[in-house]
Amino acid sequence: MNTAATSLPERNAAEVADLVLMPAAAAPEVRARRAWQRRQMYIGQVASYSLGASVLLLYAYDGVISIDIASLFWVGGLLIIGTFTVLSEAGVGDKFTDHYLTVFQISAHMALQFAFLLSAPTIGIAFISVLFLIFAFGTLRMTSTQAMVTWALATAGLAAVFLASDLPIGMPVATRLQRAASMLCFVLVIGQCAFLGLFGATLRKILYQRSIELKAAYRRIEELAELDELTGSYNRRCIMRLLDAEIENSRRTSRPCAIALIDLDWFKRINDAHGHPVGDEVLRTFAITMFANIHPADSFGRYGGEEFLLLLPDTEGDAASRMLERLRRVVADLDWSAFSPGMHVTISAGVVTLRDNDTADTFLARADSALYSAKAQGRNRIVTN
Repeated sequence: MNTAATSLPERNAAEVADLVLMPAAAAPEVRARRAWQRRQMYIGQVASYSLGASVLLLYAYDGVISIDIASLFWVGGLLIIGTFTVLSEAGVGDKFTDHYLTVFQISAHMALQFAFLLSAPTIGIAFISVLFLIFAFGTLRMTSTQAMVTWALATAGLAAVFLASDLPIGMPVATRLQRAASMLCFVLVIGQCAFLGLFGATLRKILYQRSIELKAAYRRIEELAELDELTGSYNRRCIMRLLDAEIENSRRTSRPCAIALIDLDWFKRINDAHGHPVGDEVLRTFAITMFANIHPADSFGRYGGEEFLLLLPDTEGDAASRMLERLRRVVADLDWSAFSPGMHVTISAGVVTLRDNDTADTFLARADSALYSAKAQGRNRIVTN
């Protein structure tokens, strides 16, 4: 007349969600919370056995069973709970994936129910009904293999009782007190079934919330894996992947495509004269300026150091040159003196359009050649190749 349910389903379900979602080597605070939740479960088990023993006392008072049955049932339940409590406090369960030792607990509780079923078959239905609760609660924690093992144990026990014996298993209802005790047996079973349903619903809700949180975290991880930490633009790996995709798309749709390789002029001098923190702020400000002045379809990424790559899909060479010239003027006209008095930042860029025989490497090589030409001509200019 007992289940393995705790008295706080919301917290217990949260623990199960942690068991599913967290790595095997759980953090110390998680292990501490699990130990506290196991204590709550054991308290719930003590209460459940106490209620069950109280019903057995009613049967004993009416003379259906000996009072020793009720006393031994309560003591037997406490011995099982006490054993697993000691193991829990000693940290034995934390060495296993299933830190509740669910299979062992279920087996012990089922064995107790079968023992008293054999000892008091006249009220055997009361003990049999509890088997469903014990098994159903355990399946919330067990793997399919563990569920099959415990099911086999329960089947063997029931076969021994029903097929290998002639015990008169029943539920006495001859007197008013017997009927009241039998009613209380089913009331307790129904109540614990309702509790089990509440636990399952809470578990599903928490797992659903955790799955949403995980998806959001995965999305954030994917974003971080694609972004340059300093500037917020795409990193080299991502911008190169986008370049390959854009070349393929341009050839498939027969649409033009242009790229610009952009370099901040004399950036090493900025770092040397003003320090790397100021240099980092210059890079961030440049990236923000670019984001504010390019089209949504364009892709902007850090190619390396102070060099950036701008992808311009569906853009002809002349339009790309005009766009880069506009960006050059925007950068040159910014008030950079906020970082350091007299500071002036300009950019140079090489702009090229995709040719039929271009690969990503040759495309970039032509852009790099145009950028080198812009630097050779005095910087702060756009060169088209």
